Amino acid sequence: MLRRLAIFTHQVLANSNSILPTTTKHNSTFFLCSHFNPSCHRGTGFASIRLLSYSPVNRRIPDPEDPSNLIKEDGVSVLSQMWIENFREPDRIVTNLSSYLRRFELWVLAYQKVCADEMGAYMPRSEIQRSALEDLLALRNAVLDSRFRWGARLEFFIKSPKDKTEYESLSKRKIKAILTTTQPAPFQDKLVQEVLLMILEPIYEGRFSQKSFAFRPGRNAHTVLRVIRRSFAGYLWYIKGDLSTILDGMKVGLVINALIRDVRDKKIIDLVKAALVTPVVTSKDDGVEKKKKKRKYQKKRVLAEDEPKPDPYWLETFFGFAPEEAEKLPSWGHCGILSPLLANVCLDELDRWMEGKIKDFYHPSKSDVIWNSPEGEAEHGNTSWPEFVPTSGPDKTRKMDYVRYGGHILIGVRGPRSDAATLRKQLIEFVDQKYVLKLDNESLPIEHITKGIMFLDHVLCRRVVYPTLRYTATGGKIISEKGVGTLLSVTASLKQCIKQFRKLSFLKGDRDPDPQPCFRMFHATQAHTNAQMNKFLSTMVEWYRFADNRKKIVNFCSYILRGSLAKLYAAKYKLRSRAKVYKIGSRNLSRPLKEKKGQSPEYHNLLRMGLAESIDGLQYTRMSLVPETDYSPFPSNWRPDHEKALLEYIRLDDPKTIEEQRRCIMDQGLVSPQDYVSMLVWNYKRNAGTLDQFSLVNSGSTNIERDKLLLLGSNEDKLEHRTKEEEQNDKQFCVSQM
Repeated sequence: MLRRLAIFTHQVLANSNSILPTTTKHNSTFFLCSHFNPSCHRGTGFASIRLLSYSPVNRRIPDPEDPSNLIKEDGVSVLSQMWIENFREPDRIVTNLSSYLRRFELWVLAYQKVCADEMGAYMPRSEIQRSALEDLLALRNAVLDSRFRWGARLEFFIKSPKDKTEYESLSKRKIKAILTTTQPAPFQDKLVQEVLLMILEPIYEGRFSQKSFAFRPGRNAHTVLRVIRRSFAGYLWYIKGDLSTILDGMKVGLVINALIRDVRDKKIIDLVKAALVTPVVTSKDDGVEKKKKKRKYQKKRVLAEDEPKPDPYWLETFFGFAPEEAEKLPSWGHCGILSPLLANVCLDELDRWMEGKIKDFYHPSKSDVIWNSPEGEAEHGNTSWPEFVPTSGPDKTRKMDYVRYGGHILIGVRGPRSDAATLRKQLIEFVDQKYVLKLDNESLPIEHITKGIMFLDHVLCRRVVYPTLRYTATGGKIISEKGVGTLLSVTASLKQCIKQFRKLSFLKGDRDPDPQPCFRMFHATQAHTNAQMNKFLSTMVEWYRFADNRKKIVNFCSYILRGSLAKLYAAKYKLRSRAKVYKIGSRNLSRPLKEKKGQSPEYHNLLRMGLAESIDGLQYTRMSLVPETDYSPFPSNWRPDHEKALLEYIRLDDPKTIEEQRRCIMDQGLVSPQDYVSMLVWNYKRNAGTLDQFSLVNSGSTNIERDKLLLLGSNEDKLEHRTKEEEQNDKQFCVSQM
């Protein structure tokens, strides 16, 4: 059998030219040489079988024009390395950012993120078509060659996947409408904005002040409230300022000068400057009021397959509750999502200036229990009440603190009012000099804590407490006496909550709020309506999580929503009054309000059979059901989780930290000296010929041991081929000399 197979293989190889017409000359030569080479035949016939089983298929030569070949690394890993480098050296001046602008991985990652926003679904990299990658590469090259123009409306390097418009075949009227009316930002503009944000954000996040909290990852309004509760106790005077006009726009020169402080890359600066300078085309209104047309009945629009779903009703309602400090989002020229970062870059000078003022203003007093450390951040005082600040004593510690949320600032001062007035005067001069913004005393009022300070829809006020102080006097006698102190109270503003509900048309009236029916949910089912309101209530419970009156404010929100739904159901099912709705649907509106005539089975039977929709009752109908206020302590030097992970990684990656861990392990006796020497030798072999001089010098080893290890590391090849006995003898010699 093997002989016949060998003869057949010989005939196949003899006619290889006719069998392999598509193979290359190199492959045919390989087959012929292997056939006439006697070393290929080992006398068993397996070589012939191997030759016969070999399929002469061409190897796929990579296409040099395929853009996917430019993706050498994952975009997320590139971004991670950027964050690590900038957090390792936060104060360095960055000069070469164009190299990151050339990284095609970042452009692909930006394409995935923008497509997720446009289409509502994440697109894996394997599903990106080659034509889209080619267009993306053309956009990158245009940006690098300075051929990209912001706000283009007819000529694009790349279009959105859901944009099927043929711009070449448009009529003159449609082209004119496109060029003269307000249009959303082009898809390619969003891509460039996303790439710039990915490049610039890690640079500035590593050097931004810890006093700013808006438009930054890992920080939100809750962080500000917890910082205020933790650090603003005992302040008597508060300065509340509104600089939100800066978020509307600044002079281009001021923005560019703020960028140039840390970034010295001409390509990046020119891109940002062009985005700020290029005018944004908006629709021109002639000022003539148009007649209101009668609203016609509109059918329910069906979403396209690639169209993202709109925000649900509960989320839209919660967005209507946005505090005054969080309502304005900066949008500068064609910067788009880059605008909030640029606003923080400009306002970072104010944060640094205030940090200097805080250090200069601090004067400790020995009579205070807390705030008597050089930095004023000592962990003293009552551990169960960290906000407790004693008010007794002839002398008081002069201290100041500051937070900024977007364009709104809050300054707390402990000291005489004259100090707060002096600070306000200096702040007005600084803002006028840096931002060319005219402020006056009315725009920066100085208010006492007893009046209540409104910030982020929460009222900051002071409560006087009389705790029992127990201490050990001389002689070991325990003395108990009443003390006097102040406690900072952070309560949700009921007045502001009523104002927001009135704005959303959930109630009317000032003194006696009366719920109004929520006609937006008229055509929805009872189960869907209750589910939407439950999600809204859950969000409100989370929003007022750190308010002292959390139970009261959430119970009021539940009362308004329950009354609004009761009026809606009364109008929808013709029940005439809320009392009848509550009688049929129960207090939490969980029972069905409409049943078909002649329907014999009860609701729970229909629900069991799957013929009825499950109806969830409204949450928090009683105050006892509302969760308690979250009083968990907040660290003084708090940082977001991602910054903690970055700093911990940088610390562990430091050679000094590694050496400290080695010494600690040796001191505790967790590793024997023999294992330690083996670890040093292995470390040398891993470094491929580069001896770790730092570990040798600082390991505490003797001169003889160092010389021995240097001798072992003089030739890596010899070290590789050493026997186990020689290696063990060297280790024993090193240990004996220690």
